[in-house]
Amino acid sequence: MDAQKLATFKHLSVLSRELIAGLDILPAGKYLDATAGGGGHSELILNQGPEIKLIAIDRDEMAIAAVKEKLANYYPQQLKFWQGNFADYQPKNILFDGIIADLGVSSPQLDVAERGFSFRNTAPLDMRMDRSQRTTAAEIVNHWKEVSLADLIYEYGEERFSRRIAKKIVQQRPFQTTTELAEAIASTVPGKYRHGRIHPATRTFQALRIEVNQELKSLEKFIAQAPNWLKPGGKIGIISFHSLEDRIVKHCFRGSELLEVITKKPITADRDEQRANPRSRSAKLRFAQRKEN
Repeated sequence: MDAQKLATFKHLSVLSRELIAGLDILPAGKYLDATAGGGGHSELILNQGPEIKLIAIDRDEMAIAAVKEKLANYYPQQLKFWQGNFADYQPKNILFDGIIADLGVSSPQLDVAERGFSFRNTAPLDMRMDRSQRTTAAEIVNHWKEVSLADLIYEYGEERFSRRIAKKIVQQRPFQTTTELAEAIASTVPGKYRHGRIHPATRTFQALRIEVNQELKSLEKFIAQAPNWLKPGGKIGIISFHSLEDRIVKHCFRGSELLEVITKKPITADRDEQRANPRSRSAKLRFAQRKEN
């Protein structure tokens, strides 16, 4: 892994104080960080005691490499790693006292142009969390039928102009870069929406990223399995960043026969954190606890 790229993989974790407080960490507890990212939450958990054990998993090889470089030497007996989709993880005979997942795209993934998650810089239309997989955003944009594109952008992007955006994409493709696609989308929407609070391409890019990485399907599978990995009384905390994710977390927590919901309403970042880290504004944290019986 390129040392320069690792150096850029610095991610400011959101709702850290609230997450650690809600886990009620045990001195010799076992924990799973299902989305290691930059290792911020993992480090905070490990700092709670020398006997704590933690498994850090992430599907992004760059994230795993960065966490290893940051933490492995300091916690050689406490920390283990697993690379892959959290929906495919199997802990075997381990039961955890707490499980966490931060569903946001990490800052380095957005900031490293070549990953193709953002249209702030010109980059290939990639968007893969796991770069060993085949499907990229370019594959979807350049080969899907217009109606399928429109449905995707509407469902996963919650984009009101999905039909006209899909039509424009089909008319102008093939697209090679993020900025080409973003400019085409911006030219499609009515003028008053081009200079709003968010860029006109934001929702379409969200939809493409979700589809490329099968994010919502993976989340549903993960939450269905995760309660079985908790000890009685163990807690699971999940941070989501848009309504589609939060809806899944809320309904899965409520629908699980093994869990008792702790947070009736999601925990959000306070004003100080929102000022310090604007990406925290949309974050929502929900907790549930494994029932004792």
